[in-house]
Amino acid sequence: MTVEAGAKRRTRTRPGDALFSGLSLASGLVIFLTLLLVAVFLTLQSLPAIQESREVTGNADAVSLLEYTGPLVYGTVLAAVLALLMAVPISVGIALFISHYAPRKLAQTLGYLVDLLAAVPSVVFGLWGGVWLVPRLEPLFMGLHNYLGFIPLFGGNVTAPMRNIAAASVVLAVMILPIITAVTREVFLQVPRLHEEAALALGATRWEMIRMSVLPFGRSGIMSASMLGLGRALGETMAVLMVLSAGSTYSLHILEVGMHNTIAANIASQSAESSGVQMSRLIFTGLVLFIITFVINSIARWIVNRRKEFSGAN
Repeated sequence: MTVEAGAKRRTRTRPGDALFSGLSLASGLVIFLTLLLVAVFLTLQSLPAIQESREVTGNADAVSLLEYTGPLVYGTVLAAVLALLMAVPISVGIALFISHYAPRKLAQTLGYLVDLLAAVPSVVFGLWGGVWLVPRLEPLFMGLHNYLGFIPLFGGNVTAPMRNIAAASVVLAVMILPIITAVTREVFLQVPRLHEEAALALGATRWEMIRMSVLPFGRSGIMSASMLGLGRALGETMAVLMVLSAGSTYSLHILEVGMHNTIAANIASQSAESSGVQMSRLIFTGLVLFIITFVINSIARWIVNRRKEFSGAN
């Protein structure tokens, strides 16, 4: 037997390998097919609302689809961004403490608690936020309004109970905190030990070592974790619905009640009583939310791929 014939025999695909490869490919295609079917369904079901919006453009008493969807998109993005601004610094701090400061036993316990917090149902967060958190946030919100009311975010007509977008953002921040913390912690644990030891050997303090070695290595991981948390905040339904007093404006006053609403909460509150064109309008807002979430996840994937060649071993 020649060497070439032996090589061809060794590289011949076995039936088991071909079957496994086909099943893996089919499993991957299921994801794309599911996304495509969801997009097609949302688009087709939204057509009646789009058609109606075109027909009533000249009617001053009718509300166009843009006027209906715009405030919901604004409230959704505003709540998610506020939650992200509160959750990311705390999550990074917790992840650093677990990975580089806490003793091993304490770090394991804290890591378990963080993972357990991520498994709490959203309705529990909604009950906790509406019954316990909102009354305790009122002194803080009133103080922000009294002393920083000249800033548009804290201005406006502030009244109790303060079921506003700020309270909903705090609840969302608590909900996305374990997701961001868990991902960031795993990224920090992947920092090459040689880099950390080299920085300490050169005389750097622990914080300087973290600033020069850990944070640069984990920058893309932090961004990806933040995007995952943002996606969760954008699509959250029950917690926001149970905390927020809904409105439909573009107001910057996050402490005012009845000014904002989110797409997911609006769909949950209106779907049971809607039919026909009203249901189609709700589905259109769901399509908009689908597109926003898809874009955010695509940005997160791009950030990861842009830095995938960076390795602490290089």
